[in-house]
Amino acid sequence: MKIVADLHIHTVASGHAYSTILENVTAAAEKGLEMIAITDHGPDMPGGPHAYHFGNLKAVPAELFGVRILKGVEANVIDHEGNLDLAEDRLASLDIVLAGLHTVCSPNGSVAKNTQMMVNAMKNPWVDAIVHPGNPEYLVDAETIVKAAVEYDVALEINNSSLKVSRVGSRPYCENIAALAKQYGAKIILGTDSHFALAIGDFSKAIEILDKYKISPDLVINTSIENVLRHLNRRSNRKSSVN
Repeated sequence: MKIVADLHIHTVASGHAYSTILENVTAAAEKGLEMIAITDHGPDMPGGPHAYHFGNLKAVPAELFGVRILKGVEANVIDHEGNLDLAEDRLASLDIVLAGLHTVCSPNGSVAKNTQMMVNAMKNPWVDAIVHPGNPEYLVDAETIVKAAVEYDVALEINNSSLKVSRVGSRPYCENIAALAKQYGAKIILGTDSHFALAIGDFSKAIEILDKYKISPDLVINTSIENVLRHLNRRSNRKSSVN
């Protein structure tokens, strides 16, 4: 399966990543990617960027070295109501909005509470994808999550980093989500969650799961630029600035 876009990438602005935007784009171009998304953590992450960082992403070119650059965020879910750590006007200015549960930002609770928190985040009209939903630190009812993703037309990520260097124990949960996504027709996004430029474009472990469950490329949004743009523009209040 050919993946043309890496839509979950961090820079030094996240506070715990180690490459610049320029280094990331250079690495993406060398890997033959057509698009990347810069998705630094929201401001509630310790060491993360101020909200002004996201307002000023317009200073970053839309394309470098033949690679299209989406300006985005990996927003932190900050409460059980599914609220995010970036204001709506900031979210509205971005090309792509990822949302995720992180131990230093998101409350943890029962499977039922964690599930509802994730579903509530999906209801946010600016959220395009839920990242690392297979994180074993936040156990959820996977079937409920997948059904909600279909209902709200939000993609679910298979996070390559979770399968290699972070969130130990994620694989069985990621496999379950992938199998259910195939069953219910939920959209999947592959992300490297790169915190260092050399990891960009490495989807090897995530693709193993897709192959194991014989998941069609049609369900994976970053198999073509057209699929990415169609997903990002799917809602009436989503700006079409990436077109």
